[in-house]
Amino acid sequence: MEQRIVAKPLTSQAFAPFGDVIEAEGSPDRLINAGLCGRFHDRARLDFGDGRAGISVFDAQARAWPLRVDLVERHPEGSQAFMPISGARMIVVVARDEGGKPEDYQAFVSQPGQVVNLLRGTWHGVLAPLGERGQFAVLDRIGEGANLEEFMLDPPLWVEPGDGV
Repeated sequence: MEQRIVAKPLTSQAFAPFGDVIEAEGSPDRLINAGLCGRFHDRARLDFGDGRAGISVFDAQARAWPLRVDLVERHPEGSQAFMPISGARMIVVVARDEGGKPEDYQAFVSQPGQVVNLLRGTWHGVLAPLGERGQFAVLDRIGEGANLEEFMLDPPLWVEPGDGV
């Protein structure tokens, strides 16, 4: 049976079970560089297990509404952060794990200036920049062992825009 979900705006509180929203929100934790720069300190739960941190660049094709999701994946050995270089917004589809399978899908739409860090083992859709091609710096685990599990959805999941996105 076909499943449809509605995307909502990306907020730290709503996204917390799946990862972190990294953004310069509120007052900085401290001022640095002779008071010319605000530091928003330690905003993500990065986890690289027995590997090391690596930064890659992804160049992803634009997506549009409704978004068809037929594949989700997870990284059991480390977290993964998506940092828009081009300023593109993205549709972030996530799900909780239930016995090794994704369940209870949710979708969020980021705004310019927001970075997403997915916790280790979080089921998520593939990179989906909204409305325009997007380049992203991706911070994730580099190391030995399998760090990718994929799950095909049949039938696919459809994501539609909700209020405020």
